[in-house]
Amino acid sequence: MRLEDLNLSELLDRPPSGGPLWFAGQRALLLDATALGLLRKELIQTLGQAAARGLLTRLGYAHGWRTAESMESMYEWRDRTEWQEAGGRLHGIQGLVDFRPVPPDRRRHNDSLAEAIWHASYEAEQHVLHLGQHDAPVCWTLCGFASGYLSRAHGQQVYCIEERCAGQGDSVCWMVGRTEEDWGTRAAQIKEPYEDACLQDTLRSVNDALDRLQRRITRNRRTPVTDDGTVEGLVAQSEVMQRTCDLARRAARVDVPVLITGESGTGKERLARLVHDASPRADAAFIAVNCAAIPENLLESELFGHVAGAFTGATGDRIGLFEAAQRGTLFLDEVGEISGSMQVKLLRVLQERQIRRLGENTERPVDARIVAATNADLSDAIANGRFRQDLYYRLKVVELSVPPLRERPEDILPLARHFLHIASERLGLDNDGLTPAAADRLVHHDWPGNVRELENAIERALVVASGPRIDADDLPPDLRVGAIHPVSPLDQTLDAVERTHILRVVDAFDGHRAQAAAALGIGEATLYRKLKKYREDGA
Repeated sequence: MRLEDLNLSELLDRPPSGGPLWFAGQRALLLDATALGLLRKELIQTLGQAAARGLLTRLGYAHGWRTAESMESMYEWRDRTEWQEAGGRLHGIQGLVDFRPVPPDRRRHNDSLAEAIWHASYEAEQHVLHLGQHDAPVCWTLCGFASGYLSRAHGQQVYCIEERCAGQGDSVCWMVGRTEEDWGTRAAQIKEPYEDACLQDTLRSVNDALDRLQRRITRNRRTPVTDDGTVEGLVAQSEVMQRTCDLARRAARVDVPVLITGESGTGKERLARLVHDASPRADAAFIAVNCAAIPENLLESELFGHVAGAFTGATGDRIGLFEAAQRGTLFLDEVGEISGSMQVKLLRVLQERQIRRLGENTERPVDARIVAATNADLSDAIANGRFRQDLYYRLKVVELSVPPLRERPEDILPLARHFLHIASERLGLDNDGLTPAAADRLVHHDWPGNVRELENAIERALVVASGPRIDADDLPPDLRVGAIHPVSPLDQTLDAVERTHILRVVDAFDGHRAQAAAALGIGEATLYRKLKKYREDGA
């Protein structure tokens, strides 16, 4: 048998009536290349790139080894060298690549055992189609096949790699095969995907993936609103905050940008985390960046990354936050503070879902959900030309407005107790709660600093408290002396005023209904009915 005599009609055994196909003495399947590309994508997204590469490389190696054995036994070869070189021709016949062997005088390495140029590699094509252009060679199965075939045919371990690859932007794929000895110091790195350690890494990756899935299932099973009004770490006893949280959970199910507005300190980042935790992206990263805290000349590098030499001090490649948040959520806090030029670049990312690192011409696909937040009035900023209208509408597909703490007084004491519990555990200090006087001071303060101010006040009171409970004198001075700002009832109905007063009194007595009823001057049964009605109404 001569190498040039190999052809598809003789290699393929296809029964006229249908049934199993045989190619080169082995049972074969006709598979859609796109289906293999989708399988590749699922492997990478589920197991991670290193583990997926190991699996595909070892699969190719086993296939190549078995094909070499089959080809040796099927034919009487005119020259053993032709059997050794038949693997590449089979690649071309099967349609995996357009195979072009490189003559010895044109090889990149004098000691290479084999070199080939691959045009139209199906593996590079499918990787770019489903995952975008990569920063390293991607024809893992094809290299594995070549390594397995040549290792069996030459009776020694041969490793094949790509020194150029269409999957990373090169015009063609250039494969080089050398013995383990000839690879020298590079051998340890090159043979890593072929070794048992790679399979162990794969199993660990599978285990990690299962752990992430279990955490996601656990999150989804949690009760959205608990008895104390906590929603995934947010306190939401007030009707307005419960509506906001409910909208956040519904928006989380659909992969669209979310804009969170509200005064500083209202808990916008916590609401952004709720959107992430309730979304299909919950098992991936949540990355937050304060756009106002990063100088304009560094923000682009922070978001998009850079390559070595892109600017003074860029000594190496660095991925940006968009890539770091791949398949997760990127939270852009204070988005209203970014410059006009940065707004244009952000708009392009939202439209194209691609980024370009500083100093690089390559477009990189990104898959990160954008949740933005601002305490500025973007409508006013648009009118004054400080913010792009098209970016505004791109960001606010769903808008969540977080009300200031003064507009949800029902949340003040539950929040205070929540922060007290957290601070007590963190600082190792015991405390039995709030006295009625302290509770009264808290609910009558207008909280210009919102939730953040309340948290700081509680932590400070816990540190200075001398008794078993926090008293009014333990609170910061602006809450104790001349800083009581009653919440105006002028915009509330009589029922709403009564409800607010009753809930405050019950909170002041730590939930003791008998004492609260006595202080209110009503019967305990009447108080019970009112509290039940408030719960049913979502109060």
